[in-house]
Amino acid sequence: MIYFHETNDFALAGPSAVTLGKFDGVHQGHRLLMNRIRQMEKEGCISTAFAIAAGKGPMLMTLAEQKQAIEGLGVQALIQCPFLPEFMKMSPETFIEEILLKRLHAGYVAVGTDYRFGYQRKGDAAFLREYGRAHGFETFIIDKASYHGREISSTYIREELEKGNMKAVNEMLGDPFPVYGRVMHGKHLGTGLGIPTINLVPDEKKLLPPSGVYFSVTQIDHRRVCGISNVGNNPTLGEKQVRVETHLLDFDRDLYGKEVCTRLLESVRPEHTFASVQELQEQMNRDIAAGRKYFGEHGIMDSQCVADRTWTCDAGGGCDSEGR
Repeated sequence: MIYFHETNDFALAGPSAVTLGKFDGVHQGHRLLMNRIRQMEKEGCISTAFAIAAGKGPMLMTLAEQKQAIEGLGVQALIQCPFLPEFMKMSPETFIEEILLKRLHAGYVAVGTDYRFGYQRKGDAAFLREYGRAHGFETFIIDKASYHGREISSTYIREELEKGNMKAVNEMLGDPFPVYGRVMHGKHLGTGLGIPTINLVPDEKKLLPPSGVYFSVTQIDHRRVCGISNVGNNPTLGEKQVRVETHLLDFDRDLYGKEVCTRLLESVRPEHTFASVQELQEQMNRDIAAGRKYFGEHGIMDSQCVADRTWTCDAGGGCDSEGR
């Protein structure tokens, strides 16, 4: 993938098919846009996602997770553009001429029906289409995807994530909810209890579901390993830093320092403060037993995965017929 990260110094050498947006979450609606620009690859265009930074607030996906998701969809180029003052002040006409035409050589542009751009959000999808007709590019205006009668949006997904409704979150995303990061050292209490865990400390801006225990699948290189994840700060142990701590079933490889992606499938129970470490251990063993039952009933298994470009499990985590 051609990748420009948080810089205003970007350009493509050849003609492109571009989709524009914040792409926070890379949800099913965004996938429609990505699929449309990918269709134009047959015309010799570089399929390109131009992602304007979502700002300083909380994010459904970090930039690393966004890159992973868009690359997994097969898009050929990603530009993660910071929300710089020079872009904030650009008129819609200047944005089209300086960015879409001069830098990206856009032959095709795909946007959603509610897309707005340029200074004071004066440009919209209809303006983009009319301007394109006069300047040699074609605009595709893509209808929104819906879930349970409501348009899918980052706001909708955030609402369901706050409730811990992972089924809705994952179905709207099209992939299980990711937490991407580097495995950190913890206190090794789990190892002492015979229940070793890996610890991820999410980006401070990363949105997470309510503290609690979740069934999960962790991608490690080309393998996906079933597990039980605790999201929170381990109140029984007096921890303060929020982390995602995962026990990987039947897996004992040393992962310290390695980048992995843990995907949360379904809520098991809320986080709870136990009276003793022994009570915590007993509950962890019950959670593991529940996980084995869940993964067995859903036909989910650990697998050595083919090095494909997409997450081939469905939104609930089930693996496909090839075991990927």
